[in-house]
Amino acid sequence: MARTIRFHRHGGPEVLTIEDVDIAPPGPGEVRIRTRALGLNRAEALFRSGAYIEQAQFPSGIGLEAAGLIESMGEGVEGLSFGDAVSLVPPRSMLRSPVHGELVTVPAELAIKHPPALGWEAAAASWMQYLTAYGALIDIARLGRGEHVVITAASSSVGLAAIQIANRVGAIPIAVTRTARKAPALREAGAAHVAASAEEDIEVRLKEIAGEGGVRVVFDAVGGPAFLPLTAAMSRGGILFEYGGLSPEATPFPLFNVLSKSLTLRGYLVHEITGDPARLAAAKAFILDGLNDGSLKPIIARTFPFEEIAEAHRYLEANEQFGKVVVTL
Repeated sequence: MARTIRFHRHGGPEVLTIEDVDIAPPGPGEVRIRTRALGLNRAEALFRSGAYIEQAQFPSGIGLEAAGLIESMGEGVEGLSFGDAVSLVPPRSMLRSPVHGELVTVPAELAIKHPPALGWEAAAASWMQYLTAYGALIDIARLGRGEHVVITAASSSVGLAAIQIANRVGAIPIAVTRTARKAPALREAGAAHVAASAEEDIEVRLKEIAGEGGVRVVFDAVGGPAFLPLTAAMSRGGILFEYGGLSPEATPFPLFNVLSKSLTLRGYLVHEITGDPARLAAAKAFILDGLNDGSLKPIIARTFPFEEIAEAHRYLEANEQFGKVVVTL
């Protein structure tokens, strides 16, 4: 038996419980991990509330990110050993492979031996954010040196990861946040420029920064009315990635901006990378190199003990965090 986070109905953080659950031993190609830290993402909050891309079947586990020690292994596992410190690539399904518990069994290909100096909290706060940003900016857009890139929801864990990745390849990250309150922290985190969407004309501000030619790549987690000024500030042939949809308002289709500039508006999920072994291998190499050389460094907003998982979810949903929320065991 192991303490496991579960919920029996959709709802707010109060529906989360900690229950003793029998954890299956690892089968062929699987490992069992004694977790030390759990990464918390907006995906977990959406899954818990019933608004995620897959629906829970009750009672349901939850969780996409964790780090810990390999406790046992099934047959056929290669490249890993008993006692290895590993962190987990997010599984394709929280329904089938939830990882928020003190003991989890997962496919061995999800377990990565992370740099020893990283520490448990940072290790549990790495893969979802860096894989998400890498897939859009590097794998698909091929963001390069000297290019401007607009990053909305910039103080989120994915936004901060995108800033670091842009800097790693010599691009120029423009962080978009709601107010100027977080501007100093965003500049310290590597943003070359900061724009406040609730206080400035974003189209005008972005054109001031990038020039009338506009920005080729926009990495957006918000949607909503901002689609109009964002696309107005884009360059001909530019691409906008939508990976979040945080705005409660309707998202207009910017017809004339799209037509006049031949823009691509593209929905994007990290599963495009994690579901393709070759693309995932390239992503792992890029991220591990960055973690080793320090150009990629997870920013932790706050940590909570395992017993306060509901409070950790409440904090995440308050949208005030700067970086990743982590739960420790």
